[in-house]
Amino acid sequence: MSKFLIIGLGNIGLEFENTRHNIGFDVATAFVQKHGGNFIPGRFVNVSKIKWKGKTFIVIKPTTYMNLSGKAFSFWVQKEKIKLENSLTIVDDLALPLSKLRLRASGSDAGHNGLKDIQFFMNTDAYPKLRFGIGNHFPKGRQADFVLSKWLPSELPIIEKKIEASIKVIEDFSTIGISATMNWVNKMEFL
Repeated sequence: MSKFLIIGLGNIGLEFENTRHNIGFDVATAFVQKHGGNFIPGRFVNVSKIKWKGKTFIVIKPTTYMNLSGKAFSFWVQKEKIKLENSLTIVDDLALPLSKLRLRASGSDAGHNGLKDIQFFMNTDAYPKLRFGIGNHFPKGRQADFVLSKWLPSELPIIEKKIEASIKVIEDFSTIGISATMNWVNKMEFL
């Protein structure tokens, strides 16, 4: 049976719910809910185990705060004996427009502190990432306020479509593989 680790990045706490920075948590939650699971507290994370089409998904939302995500990632990859290429990290991305998702088999942290910490702990950037474009419409010097802000009501229909597509990415990643999944998702424009 194939085993996959799905890591949704975000921050714990009510003040961070439904913010741009927490979209990794939101995608992980939506995937687990679709498959009838629920999260329970685990070491450094809230965790859910999902079985689907002969595969096991360990879905985690780190409770270490975004900038310390590497400790949780490292612990669960080792605990569950999951190959890095069978992990998928879901993360917000300022450099991508709101209309895009981008799946890559590896790649730099692009200045994202959560990815930076994972790279530090794992000593590599060669692990799959699903980047969820959040746009970058903020005044100079207001980046932190922007990423921690809630979605605008006008953005929610696109966000819902992208969360649905992200669930399909997780499923396809596990069944048809990363290359075939990249072929469809990286071309899509969500409007």
